[in-house]
Amino acid sequence: MKTAIVTDSNSDITQAEAKELGISVIPMPFLVDGKQYFEGVNLSHDEFYKKLGEDVQISTSQPSAYDVGEVWEDLLKTHDKIVHIPMSSGLSETCNTLTRYAETEFGDKVIVVDNQRISVSQRQSVMDAVKLEKEGKTAEEIRDYLLATKMQSSIYIMVDTLKYLKKGGRITPAVAAIGTLLKIKPVLQIQGFKLDQFAKVRKITEAKKIMADAIAHDLDTRFKQLREQSKMTLAIAHTQNDKEAALFKTELEQRFPDLSVDFVDPLPLSIACHIGPGALACATFIKY
Repeated sequence: MKTAIVTDSNSDITQAEAKELGISVIPMPFLVDGKQYFEGVNLSHDEFYKKLGEDVQISTSQPSAYDVGEVWEDLLKTHDKIVHIPMSSGLSETCNTLTRYAETEFGDKVIVVDNQRISVSQRQSVMDAVKLEKEGKTAEEIRDYLLATKMQSSIYIMVDTLKYLKKGGRITPAVAAIGTLLKIKPVLQIQGFKLDQFAKVRKITEAKKIMADAIAHDLDTRFKQLREQSKMTLAIAHTQNDKEAALFKTELEQRFPDLSVDFVDPLPLSIACHIGPGALACATFIKY
């Protein structure tokens, strides 16, 4: 039984990479001053940040269920079933929308897996699914693995500016003003469901230490057994922060010599839209 793997651009997987992997990536839509763009199709990361810097009105949107359904229909001409891995339902309604649509229109032919991932952790889920499919696992077996391991992931993100958190209504103007005055850089975390505050720092060196310490704690506690079994890996993500991301990669490799840093990716635009440029993130998660 042949299973197709589908994800969205929140996985950091480009259209070119998708072609090489033999999967499908749904580009996430954005509204820029009322005009619709699609990540990686007619809106590059450089273009996005240029528009973001111009203070134009940018908002995220859900992909059309009908358009996604057309991708599914086309894939089902050559595949028996589909495993679709979207961004976490805790960060977007896209997952719930597609789940309802799949159940209503496609029955058991399309399985939408809400395994609470985003960015580099979502990418790893897709890579795991591809490997499982190549081993001959069924769509249901792939789903079961992804759900069983969904909470075996941690992401920590340093936000360089409070401007976009304020703009999105995630902090008040007063908090943003005080934070900017004190040069505060919040460190956020994603433990599956949503972005939560984790710490506050003033320097990027402090942020990197706090994030690396948090990863170390997770690896020594929640993921201790998985680490001993060599099942955990590391990754870095950022928003227009290539230099610090490369440096951070070296620092993590030195601190965790038993683990590899598999990905250094730009954060998806759906996250970048809310935190702006200059962010830096590190993550650890299970690897099949």
